[in-house]
Amino acid sequence: MRKMLDGKRFERELAVGSWQSAGEVMKEIEKDAVFYEESGGGVTFSGGEPLMQAEALQELLSFCRDKGYHTTIDTCGHAEPVALQKVMELADLWLFDLKLMDDARHVEYTGVSNELALKNLETLTLAGKEIIIRFPLIPGITDGNDNLEAIVKLMVRLGLKKIDILPYHSIARDKYRRIGKEFLLESVKGPDEVEVDETVRYFNDKGFEVGLGGGYF
Repeated sequence: MRKMLDGKRFERELAVGSWQSAGEVMKEIEKDAVFYEESGGGVTFSGGEPLMQAEALQELLSFCRDKGYHTTIDTCGHAEPVALQKVMELADLWLFDLKLMDDARHVEYTGVSNELALKNLETLTLAGKEIIIRFPLIPGITDGNDNLEAIVKLMVRLGLKKIDILPYHSIARDKYRRIGKEFLLESVKGPDEVEVDETVRYFNDKGFEVGLGGGYF
């Protein structure tokens, strides 16, 4: 949840580690009502994947809309179209992940095809929704020229203007260890400053509005 204090932006992350009703989550959202009203900030629903709980998300978004709070959904896009339809008209902004455009490589690294995500992205654009593409920059995996060019072509075709570059970091490593799962990117290191700058420049040169790690509003 984004908020402003003395002209500076702050974020409070509400991480629900146990089952809670939509009503209980709404009470937590309401605790920051004064910040939304003063700054024009709002609520971001991420995860995990928020579209996996579409009915609860629909209820929460409706609550925020009734209160006049700006809402954002941060999604990988891999969800059934019926889930998207439940919430599509209620969210103000979509942060939409694009990792790998080649479907075989997408399956290799994520375990699922990108077909469903791309279909949902097209649905959102056809509906005229505000979208910021989120691109995780992972050396040796997502940073290939073919992948970058394919993302550019898709964004041009869909009329998308904004992309946020997310440099890879290994913060998830400890989380995987705690739950006893193998971290498959153990040997992967984050991009250096030169590669990050080159990637930002690449998309800038293609005419896109480029952010680094978030911070569009």
